[in-house]
Amino acid sequence: MQNLPSDIQEFLESYPDGSDDRSLSDNLQFYSNRLRCRPDNLLVEQIHERWIGDYDKLEYKHGFIQWLFPIREYGMNYESQPLQPHELEALKSDPYAISRIIASYKLMLDFYGMRLVSLETGEVGRSLTPRNYVARYKNLIRSSHNNLRISRILKCLSEFGLERLNRGFLLHVLNEQSQSKELNSSGIRGSMDRWWANCLRNDADRAWIQATIARVRAGNGFVFTRELYREALKRRLSNGHLGEAVSDEA
Repeated sequence: MQNLPSDIQEFLESYPDGSDDRSLSDNLQFYSNRLRCRPDNLLVEQIHERWIGDYDKLEYKHGFIQWLFPIREYGMNYESQPLQPHELEALKSDPYAISRIIASYKLMLDFYGMRLVSLETGEVGRSLTPRNYVARYKNLIRSSHNNLRISRILKCLSEFGLERLNRGFLLHVLNEQSQSKELNSSGIRGSMDRWWANCLRNDADRAWIQATIARVRAGNGFVFTRELYREALKRRLSNGHLGEAVSDEA
């Protein structure tokens, strides 16, 4: 495997050395809306209801992200638990739990100045008024700890079989960088190219997105337009693939 960060390698290999501790069930209980997260002492649906649009809380509190987006890795909140395989199996079979995970994703998209346009394709767009996407984009560029959060979010969505949302997010950011020069800081590009774009276990999707990113980064005049973005997501939905490598003339 290419020279990737160790956490990405383990993710892509589905954590081959991981075990399943059946005595741990906090993530299952939390996403069943029966256990309060720590240290914030809220049920998952209470976070969705009370914190939407509360950007200071979402920015400066750090313990909630491990609860909203559980993965097989330890985080910085030692009152949370790594996701266990038996929890993942149970949660993936529960449509209410999956709906709550999608609600968590929407909560963070709003915080980042974005919105989910299509649950079917994963298309993401800018937040609409009265939300101010410009201020949220500036915050995302300024507050680099959110880059780590996004890596966790994408890994979590992949674990739960929601990689269409990963595709939509990654290609939205690429479209903003390419066509509008938004979210185009060196920090975001670095996190995107080395971490985020690798948070896809589908080999073909990952390769296509990485190739398209490389073409944009080459600076040879190619622009990844909104039209190309939507066409790729629709192609993936109807044909099972994002498409051939994008040509410079596209």
